[in-house]
Amino acid sequence: MSSDLEGVREVLRVAELTKNYGGLKAMDSISFAVNRGEVMALVGDNGAGKSTLVKALSGAQPPDSGQILINGQPIELRSPRDADDAGIGCIHQSLGLVDALNVPENVFLGRELQRKRFGFLPELDHASMRAKTVELLERFGVNVSSLNKPVVKLSGGQRQSIAISRLLLQDVSLVIMDEPMAALGVDEGQRVMDLVSTMRDEGISIFIISHNLEHVFQIADRIAVLKNGRLVDVVETATTSRDAVIKMITFGSAN
Repeated sequence: MSSDLEGVREVLRVAELTKNYGGLKAMDSISFAVNRGEVMALVGDNGAGKSTLVKALSGAQPPDSGQILINGQPIELRSPRDADDAGIGCIHQSLGLVDALNVPENVFLGRELQRKRFGFLPELDHASMRAKTVELLERFGVNVSSLNKPVVKLSGGQRQSIAISRLLLQDVSLVIMDEPMAALGVDEGQRVMDLVSTMRDEGISIFIISHNLEHVFQIADRIAVLKNGRLVDVVETATTSRDAVIKMITFGSAN
């Protein structure tokens, strides 16, 4: 991470974000912050506004009003490229992998390394991409049985890890993960959570959208609760209970 940002505690701050679809307020003046090296979970029932918020933060659908700050600086996220440039990586449930390609080819998808053959003919530098993929996977403790297999033959947890690794090629400061443990078994879900912990230890902030409160309480430092497009509260995981979070999700209040 750049040294001039070491004193900046907040990686992300959103202020009064609002989004309307006709007469429906999908986001109603939402404000919160995510700190450096923190895992924050976002929970809420279907229709609470989670998807709309993720779209706003990933540049897929800008808000109607409000402000987004990255490392203390206001920024407009008008496209996914804007989010990439701002150091925000987003992993959707579809993962965005190409099934027929192997691990290094997916990790470097759209950022392929090239070399000059005979000094002037450009060609893909498969050796360098493989070496850098191995380095990246080892750094974050990701175990893949074979780098040469098409990713369609890998397990769900391995595919999730490869999608995360692709983001980590960039200088990301915030990773948004949409239901990262959905459809994963217990062991594979745990491996993904271990990877999240490793990213946190590296100073990367993670914003996880999840329905699974067991996972949320295991991995998140804080929990943000949405209901009907409004932020109910942001609570410290260590000082709250599942019952309190369930009440906020259901009734809009822990009382």
